[in-house]
Amino acid sequence: MDNLKIKLEPASISACPQLPKQLEFMGQALQHQVDVYEASENNDIILDLAPTGTGKTKAGLSVLLHNSQRNAIYIAPTNALIDQQTEAAEKFVREAGLPHIVKAASARQVHSWPDDRVGKRSGEKIYNVLREPATIFPECGGGRPILLVTNPDIFYYATFFAYNNIDRGNIASEFYSSFSTVIFDEFHLYDAKQLVSLFFYLALSKEFGYFQYNRKIVLLTATPEPACEEALNVLGKNGVKIARIDGKSQISYLRPSQTEVKLEIRKQVDKETTIAEIVQEVLRRLRENPDQNGAVILDAKDTLGRISDQLRDRGFADFCGRITGDTPKEKRALAAQKQVILATSTVDVGFNFDREKETPRQNLDWLIFSTRDRFSFWQRIGRVGRVLGRTQTEIPSEAIAYLPDRAWEQGIEQLDCSGGRKTLTEMLESLDCMKRPFLDIYWRSEAFLEIAKPLLELETLLENLPEASLVMQLYQTMQIVLGGKRDWNSYRRRMKVLQGAENVAKSTIKQIQKEWQYIKGGQNCVISFMQANYPEDWEEIDSGRTSIELVEEKIRKNQTVAEELKEYATILKATYAPLFKFRESLFENVKIYDPKNFLLDEVGETNLDPIHLLRFFEFASDENGIVLTDRATETYGLKFALQVADLEDFANNYLCKLYAFKNCTIERTIGDNVRPTALISQLTPSLMPGVIVREHRKNRWAILKLRKQGIECYPITVKDSFANEQEYTFFPSLSGILAIASAGITLRCPDNQEFWVV
Repeated sequence: MDNLKIKLEPASISACPQLPKQLEFMGQALQHQVDVYEASENNDIILDLAPTGTGKTKAGLSVLLHNSQRNAIYIAPTNALIDQQTEAAEKFVREAGLPHIVKAASARQVHSWPDDRVGKRSGEKIYNVLREPATIFPECGGGRPILLVTNPDIFYYATFFAYNNIDRGNIASEFYSSFSTVIFDEFHLYDAKQLVSLFFYLALSKEFGYFQYNRKIVLLTATPEPACEEALNVLGKNGVKIARIDGKSQISYLRPSQTEVKLEIRKQVDKETTIAEIVQEVLRRLRENPDQNGAVILDAKDTLGRISDQLRDRGFADFCGRITGDTPKEKRALAAQKQVILATSTVDVGFNFDREKETPRQNLDWLIFSTRDRFSFWQRIGRVGRVLGRTQTEIPSEAIAYLPDRAWEQGIEQLDCSGGRKTLTEMLESLDCMKRPFLDIYWRSEAFLEIAKPLLELETLLENLPEASLVMQLYQTMQIVLGGKRDWNSYRRRMKVLQGAENVAKSTIKQIQKEWQYIKGGQNCVISFMQANYPEDWEEIDSGRTSIELVEEKIRKNQTVAEELKEYATILKATYAPLFKFRESLFENVKIYDPKNFLLDEVGETNLDPIHLLRFFEFASDENGIVLTDRATETYGLKFALQVADLEDFANNYLCKLYAFKNCTIERTIGDNVRPTALISQLTPSLMPGVIVREHRKNRWAILKLRKQGIECYPITVKDSFANEQEYTFFPSLSGILAIASAGITLRCPDNQEFWVV
């Protein structure tokens, strides 16, 4: 029997018997909340590691009291959580008597701010609201500080100079200098790429002296990533004062926070078996315990949808509510009142399963969930049996956890099931399959090219000022934190080439011919272009035998060369675009209509990832939009097709090379047969970045391993104009970089420069 059964003992957390005078307005508080407030008085960075559901939000907000007259920012991990945390912040500010104006700032909300006072650009609006909220919201009155509640995307685009040319400098300056209190909520959800922006901000706060002016940064997470702990230790050794509060140091005044949990650990098997098992478990609980509430939380949206279909077909639709990323905000609260909640990872943070009719016991008596890593495991198990503040705390809860089958290959069967939470924690930490991959790989590869962008912008802004030396210091600190080995000048040169490519790509042919040398970064781009496309001519220039002016003459007089330069710049820009986006996705979401409730509990529209749409649904697509007509009876495969001029030339020059490919389309298949679909034409970008590799006997195991680690790859058929074709493997977008870096292979760039370095 593969299933493991273990009892997790009840959990408690310490209350504070006597609040400091400054926190008396809270009435009651947990000890970790008070500890965070007190630690923040004399520390720069405060980690609150208290368990899920024990009030870390309020702990973070308490730090506002140390900078009561200055701007603050709260970074919530999802847009759904922005509204919830805005309400929590408004309540806290009101009860604490703080002067802050609290404003929610997702992209949608910023767009809705009035245009008549400062203009329509989002960056312009955010910049002005930070300088003076009354500029956009005159009802707030002048001179009051703002507490901006936003998401990691906006924070990234602001601090990494990713807004348009007009606003990027202004808004970055405000985000770097304006906030005296910075709260990152649930930052363990950030992937390796996203964590780079967080650590860049921490390092900048140190090197630019903001901690000396009483900046406080609060990091909230119940499941810290070891690599993040190591990076923070590096900052600590370099003079940053860091406090860690875990909520476990006090053993007096304990209050029950979670019931005993009877946990069964199961192996993730094939999809149909998993669906059948979960449906039977839900039905059994509804029949045997009609007074209990439960939830199913799965990573796979289609699996969840099919479970919902089967429960509905068996007459239990009224007992079940669905909460996924597709569920409109106004429908979530309604779904949460159902006896069984079917949900995806959208409920992992900030969703408390609150019910309109509060009971004296836990909101969830049982939970069935899947998990890909130990962080989501503890996050999800922490959802069941919550009893903090409840009067009935002794009723046990139950949970079933589906773990990857590799956990059994790596020895989970050796778990001491009598050891409770301690032995389970140790076991999960020992399993490689339950760790998040790529942190080190990413940080030691292209991360430094990513941070070179804001560094280069800062260098330009600080040119000829005494603070200019801080850029080098900041780079060196990031080197120590993330472990990079190349010097700043190498990344600086590389980033100037990309900066030039971006500007050349958006210039007209006439502008390029007339004034390429005046385009910002244009000369760097042209040198790169010559090195890649005209190496012999570049050798003549580099040796001094020929003047660079001859290149200028050639571009000015020869339109074909100017067109080649523009195409080169466009491909270079598209190739690196995935590095400078906060979230990774192949395609933009598409709006669909769901008349048969495949995704929604009520008929309506939602946005959907096209990859999910192509794999799991039948649909009709016309000028009026996309309508779901049925679930796919068999999950579609996806593959790519690439048209090239000559297959041999492609194999010699473009394999194992990071590149943005023209004429690359996605197809969906059943077996070896391609199934045409009208939507494909809408999904085809002009350039598709990624890496194409030849799969053979020697590297097949490595590709299989990458797939298991979550790296997306697809078959791709490359055809040429001579009717030759060859099958390869395609790692699109950022997946290509991670795949090659993980395999330890030097990745070539469009200009044939080496990219990966450890």
